[in-house]
Amino acid sequence: MPVQVSESIILRTFPFGEADLIVSFFTRDHGKMRGAAKRARRPKSPFGAGLERMCHTHVSYYQRENRDLGSLDSCEIIRSSFLLRASYEIGIGLDYMTEVSEELLPPHEPNEKYFRLLLALLDYLHEHRQPAALWPAILYFQLWAVRLCGFLPALPVCEESLNIAREMFSKPVRELEPREWNKAAAADLRQFLHRVILDQIERRLMTMPLLEALE
Repeated sequence: MPVQVSESIILRTFPFGEADLIVSFFTRDHGKMRGAAKRARRPKSPFGAGLERMCHTHVSYYQRENRDLGSLDSCEIIRSSFLLRASYEIGIGLDYMTEVSEELLPPHEPNEKYFRLLLALLDYLHEHRQPAALWPAILYFQLWAVRLCGFLPALPVCEESLNIAREMFSKPVRELEPREWNKAAAADLRQFLHRVILDQIERRLMTMPLLEALE
């Protein structure tokens, strides 16, 4: 089978054997995929830092017919998430986004709008590389992830939070009105959306307690 090249965002990696990784990556054109990256855990890995979570890349891979697991051939970084992870808070936020995406997105089902959502949030966080930027990014991600996956319910939250939700649905994240963003801002909306996500995936998220423990 010929090598396929897809613009991708790395979601998760899992150790496999002595030196390999299983990589979950979300492609713009084919949706969520999984592939084995051979020798990826060795010091002179051919993949370098291209398999970091939320790294924006071009992934070259083989995908055999009727096989869920492909084989990664190479990974070319478009933009690394390394600088974002210099902030512990933003690093936790990125891990939350990848864990939610890993659980919500079905395999091999393209979702161009969801892909653009993740890119927009990466752009926003690269532009505003400070802990306060985390909270609007997380809320924006939750709202749109739930909406794009097709299970957004009515929002039983206070009027202020409802107004924030309306604004987020009508504007790109980088164009939101300036306000005092912190953990308390629209906390009822963030917590409600988290419960909606849990009901959908039917399992706990390891990153949510870490997120809620932030100041």
